[in-house]
Amino acid sequence: MSLTRQRIAIVGAGWAGLAAAVELCQAGHQVTVYEMAPQAGGRARSLQDDASPYRLDNGQHILIGAYSACLDLMRTLGLDLEQSFLRQPLRLRYPDHEGLRLPPGPPLLSFVRAILSYSAWPLKARLHLLGRASAWLMQGFRCAPQLNVDQLCAGLPGIVRQELLDPLCVAALNTPARQASAQVFLRVLQDALFSGRGSADLLLPKRGLSELLAEPAQRWLMTSGAQVLLGHRVQALKPVNGLWQIETASPALKASESFDQVILACSAAQAVKLVAPWAADWAQAAQALRFEPIITVYLHAPDCSLPAAMVALQEGPNAPAQFAFDLGLLGHAPGLFAFVISGAADWVERGLAEAGAAVLQQAQQALAWQSPPTVYRVLAEKRATFACTPDLQRPAMRVSSGLWAAGDYIAGPYPATLEGAVRAGKNAAQAACRHETG
Repeated sequence: MSLTRQRIAIVGAGWAGLAAAVELCQAGHQVTVYEMAPQAGGRARSLQDDASPYRLDNGQHILIGAYSACLDLMRTLGLDLEQSFLRQPLRLRYPDHEGLRLPPGPPLLSFVRAILSYSAWPLKARLHLLGRASAWLMQGFRCAPQLNVDQLCAGLPGIVRQELLDPLCVAALNTPARQASAQVFLRVLQDALFSGRGSADLLLPKRGLSELLAEPAQRWLMTSGAQVLLGHRVQALKPVNGLWQIETASPALKASESFDQVILACSAAQAVKLVAPWAADWAQAAQALRFEPIITVYLHAPDCSLPAAMVALQEGPNAPAQFAFDLGLLGHAPGLFAFVISGAADWVERGLAEAGAAVLQQAQQALAWQSPPTVYRVLAEKRATFACTPDLQRPAMRVSSGLWAAGDYIAGPYPATLEGAVRAGKNAAQAACRHETG
C-alpha cells in the first residue's frame, strides 16, 4: 500500500491503461481513466455493431502459457480462465496435414521430443534444428542486436523455416523474418521454453476480446472507486505548479483537471501530440517508430469447419493469410472463420476488397468445404503493432517527473503483444507508486 493517496490520471483504456489502473487502485490511489473511443479495449476489443448477429473482434489474439502478467490480471478481475480459453500444447495444424505438435510436459523436453518424433521432416533437418536451438540455449537466447530472424536462421532447412520458424516469427512479432529482430524473437522462444510447465501452451479465446479484459476491468475499476470516462479525448497536457493539468473538450467535464501524476497509455501518435512541446527527446523517439498493420478477413461458411480451432496456412504471393480460426469450434460463432494477414502493409496498400478476395480464393483452394464460403467482413488495424526491427530504439517509460508512458511500444524485451501491453501498464503504475515515496 502506498504511503499517501494520490490523484493519478491514465490516458487510454487499452490493455496497458486498464492494467495500470487496476495496479494503482490496488495500491490505494484515486484513479481517473480517459478514453477517447466510446469503448475500452484499444486494439484488442470486440466491435459494437448492432447490425451483425456476430460480435466480431477487431483482430485475432492468442496468448501463450508464459503470459503470466495477462493471466494474473484476468484472475484478479474474476475471469474463469478454463471457461475463457481453449488451452492446448503448441500445435501447428495445416489444412491437409498435422504439423509440429508439442506433447504435454516440461516445455524444453517436449520440444525435443516433438522435433525428434516429427517424421514429416527428414532426420537431417530435425537434427539441424535441434543443434541450432542448442546453440541458442548455450548463448542464453541472446544475439547481436542488429541481427534479423533471417540471419539468425540462415542455413536451416527450408522446411523448418516454412513450417515452424517463419510462422512463429510473424505470429509473435507481426514482422516478416527478413525484417524482424532476432533478439526479440529469441526472447519469445526463451519465455515459451523456459517459463515452466505449460509455458508454450496456446490459449485460444473462447470469448470475444472485450469479455476477456475490457468489460471485466471496467466493472472492477468502478467497483473499486475509479472513474472510467469513455468518449473523452484529452486535448492537452501540461505541467502546472508541480501538478499535471489535463484539458478536455467534453461539455460533461471541467475544462481542465489537475493530477499528481499521469500515465500515457494511449497510442504513440497521441502521446507525441501531448508531450511534444516540452518533452522533445521522448517525442522524437516515439515518432521514429514505424508500424505494421494486421488484416482480419471474416469468411462465412455454414455447416463447415476447420480440422482444428487454429490452422496454419501456406503463405504465398496471392495467398496472404498465415492463420485461420474456426470461431464455431471456439464456441461463439458457428460458421464464421477469421483469416489473419500479419505484416499486411502490401495488402493494405492494395485495398481491403482485394485482400478479402485473395483470402477467399486461398480458402477455397486450401480447404475442402462442403459449401462455398463468402466474405463476411474485412477489418484492418493499420497501426496494429510497431515494426519490431533489429536494434530498434524504443521510447522510455519515463517521460518527465511524474509522467509515464505505458504501451507495448515502450522500451522492453517483448514484442507488441497483449503481454507486452499489460506488463508496460503494470510497470508504469509501479513506477508511479515508487515516485511518490521517493
